[in-house]
Amino acid sequence: MQDKIKNRFFDSELQFRFSRSSGPGGQHVNKTSTRAELRWDVLNSELLTEDEQAKIMEKLVSWINRDGELLISAQESRSQADNKETARNKFYSLLKDCFRPVKKRVKTKPTAASQTKRLYEKKKLSQRKSDRRKPDLGE
Repeated sequence: MQDKIKNRFFDSELQFRFSRSSGPGGQHVNKTSTRAELRWDVLNSELLTEDEQAKIMEKLVSWINRDGELLISAQESRSQADNKETARNKFYSLLKDCFRPVKKRVKTKPTAASQTKRLYEKKKLSQRKSDRRKPDLGE
């Protein structure tokens, strides 16, 4: 599925808004709108199947607003064009990660050394706790 997504260009569906950015730039920041905000309507995308939309909605839930739009903002640079490119790169990176297959976990057994160390630490802790007890005077 990742290969299918990789060959699609979503640029025609991406919308950009620009606003004033915080951060470095001095007086330049107060005059120009360099912060780029990328918006992409996941649910109305013509380039995705329903399964792909569902997967994106599930995996990128923290990036998606109530209207079903994926929001990414970039304000690292003082240049509007650089921030736009940064936002676009973040977008494609998120999509790539979203469709990356999940590796299966391979069960392993603890090594003999790690088991020995664990038992040694348990005995040490047990001894420390028993040393805190009041002595039994044999009453």
